[in-house]
Amino acid sequence: MKIIVENLRREFGQTIAVNDVSFQFESGQIFGFVGPNGAGKTTTMRIMATLDEPTSGDVRLDNLSVVEDPERARHLVGFVPDELRAYWDTTVDDYIDFFARAYGLKGEEREQAVNSVEEFTNVTGIANKQLRALSKGMKQRVSLARALVSDPEILILDEPAAGLDPRARIELRELLSLLADQGKAIFISSHILAELTEICHGAVIIEQGQILEAGQTEEIVSKREQKMTYALRSMSDPDHLMRDLLQMPHIDQPRQAGNEFLFEVGGAEENAFEILNLLIQKDHRIVEFRQTKTNLEDIFMDITEGKVQ
Repeated sequence: MKIIVENLRREFGQTIAVNDVSFQFESGQIFGFVGPNGAGKTTTMRIMATLDEPTSGDVRLDNLSVVEDPERARHLVGFVPDELRAYWDTTVDDYIDFFARAYGLKGEEREQAVNSVEEFTNVTGIANKQLRALSKGMKQRVSLARALVSDPEILILDEPAAGLDPRARIELRELLSLLADQGKAIFISSHILAELTEICHGAVIIEQGQILEAGQTEEIVSKREQKMTYALRSMSDPDHLMRDLLQMPHIDQPRQAGNEFLFEVGGAEENAFEILNLLIQKDHRIVEFRQTKTNLEDIFMDITEGKVQ
């Protein structure tokens, strides 16, 4: 199945939340949705999930229009919001079963569907627990199980890793990779760009309601590799080193990340060696100087430079 977002626009009074947004992805792919808070991510995802209507534009699931036939589209899409919203006295099993009934599943088919998603998301052991007693990670698993109970072809997740501990984030990533291998189309927003880099086939980058970049990760990276990213570790004073980096030729966006400095170098590879020689001449004690692999985080920093408010 191909998911095509066409010229979406969503206005709230005088505010334009989403402005002429277009992109596409398909079954078996995980696409990341990247942007700062207030960029239009949630609004776009809610429209895709039939939970809101655009002012103009459309979302097509193959030849099915989400705007013209939301009821049919709703059976093809599973939506996982940023937080589980439910009656907290409800048990896990009753919660998932309620949505199975809402999707029209009956009898043995419903029971099998509920058992299947509970097993897949590993919530079988807490099926009789009330939702209020669950950790953030378990609530996200239950929310995912609820979204999967109708066996949708498309899964849309709004910041699913927010607030999760490292183990829960890894487990969520593994589940999403399995779902993509099963042929589901997955669209996921996140601020944790490093994690998106690990699992995504492509990305959509949005800022102030407009698309800055969209496509397969390899395509986006190849367009941006005229500038190579380098990492530098030094025993020099960090402030002194940053001042000198800012004055170096060919360098763009020098920044400190932990115990190393990252920056882009334009032009030929020789420019990087020129920078290294200049730093040594200025008596900086260089411990490591290496080229890094361009990822979504580098691209996001690059194309939103000067634009993110």
